[in-house]
Amino acid sequence: MEQISTNTLTFRHISSAAIEAVEYIKKRKNHEIESLKTRWKKFNTQCMGGIEPNTIYTIVGISGSGKSSFVNTLENDLIDLNSNQDVIVLNFSFEMLSSRQVGRKISSKLRQTTAELYSANNSLTDELLENVEETTQQIKSYPIYYVDTPGTVDNIASTIDYFYENKAKGKRFVIILDHTLLVEGQASALQVISDLQKLFIKVKKYPNTTIIQLSQMNRNIEAPDRINNPSMHYPMRSDISSADTIFHASDYVICIHRPELLNIQQYGPNRLLVKNKVYLHILKNRDAGECSILEFDNDLKYNNLIETVRDEEPAKKFSFSNNN
Repeated sequence: MEQISTNTLTFRHISSAAIEAVEYIKKRKNHEIESLKTRWKKFNTQCMGGIEPNTIYTIVGISGSGKSSFVNTLENDLIDLNSNQDVIVLNFSFEMLSSRQVGRKISSKLRQTTAELYSANNSLTDELLENVEETTQQIKSYPIYYVDTPGTVDNIASTIDYFYENKAKGKRFVIILDHTLLVEGQASALQVISDLQKLFIKVKKYPNTTIIQLSQMNRNIEAPDRINNPSMHYPMRSDISSADTIFHASDYVICIHRPELLNIQQYGPNRLLVKNKVYLHILKNRDAGECSILEFDNDLKYNNLIETVRDEEPAKKFSFSNNN
């Protein structure tokens, strides 16, 4: 590498990058570098085997769609299903207390609703409380660290750098942020999100580092002209808050959508089922380049999604004009 002065950006000849590319391919072949598996086989297939290193994933959805539950379950899988990889997670849980995040994990593992766990209607039985305590012992061993207090982009950057140097270096580092609109700053929301995306583009280049950020959708998809027109049912790039900034920075953009919430009876031009269904729309896939729809059965009362399995049915492919 060469650098003429402190004001000059470092440059290098393509040959060194070519050597790195071949080494990376060899390591993938020998399974020295692998994607982190999830419980969802079709998701893994569409996403290069699972959760990739050096990649930004953006998960979007309207309020109540299940995006936080999806990522909470995903976080479990990163630990439970990848014991051969030294995974460590830094979770900026700006929307929810970390204790509630753990409550969702207990709900998913014991298949008890959070209302049942929190004795909302009937007191928890002593037997179930014992199960909760046993399950919590397992969860306490997870290498997950929470940041509950929202902060600025600079706060996030400093926290990531410190955490990487002191805990994550040499490990499979996953950063989760829920969600982008809760990041603080004196500038406009759009500028704050733009600064956040620049930070994440920089951080994803740290060795074996993945970013998973959650973001909101705007209200466009709830407009009557969208609901009443099946050809306009599917989420689009323009439905994402701060769409251009987030879309350009992300390697994957995945929208979780429950058309049932919008009182849609049959979903989209293909008249997909609606009742108790959740759909994952992969709006951007920088690696494979294909957009697709993955169908799930709604198991969100237990903070889970169940992949709908049909006989050798491939993921549904689709395209649309405003997701370039």
